[in-house]
Amino acid sequence: VQLQASGGGLVQTGGSLTLSCAASGFGFSRYAIGWFRQVPGKEREGVSCISRSDDTKYYAESVEGRFTISRDTAKNTVYLRMNSLKPEDTAVYYCAASTMVASLMPGAFDYWGQGTLVTVSS
Repeated sequence: VQLQASGGGLVQTGGSLTLSCAASGFGFSRYAIGWFRQVPGKEREGVSCISRSDDTKYYAESVEGRFTISRDTAKNTVYLRMNSLKPEDTAVYYCAASTMVASLMPGAFDYWGQGTLVTVSS
């Protein structure tokens, strides 16, 4: 099971980025996929999650209405579209896969990709 997160970068406040999480080595559609972020000195927090059947999507309150999660099963990829970015969105973003129900709890996820850094300048 491998997850590869990409798409991070430097963007100004109010800008947009789209993160990608490419999966390989497992039945992609059988897993809930989540996005998490972490800044130094703080715990990893759940940002968004999409269920195995894609019919349920969760968002942290801090990103609700600005971020959108989606899945392209044909490409084995989950995307996180981030609009209206704020300096407080600056973090390393990780994607993860879970065989359980969709959740924003890191402990529910079995497999993790490496992070991609998002920096939002003020």
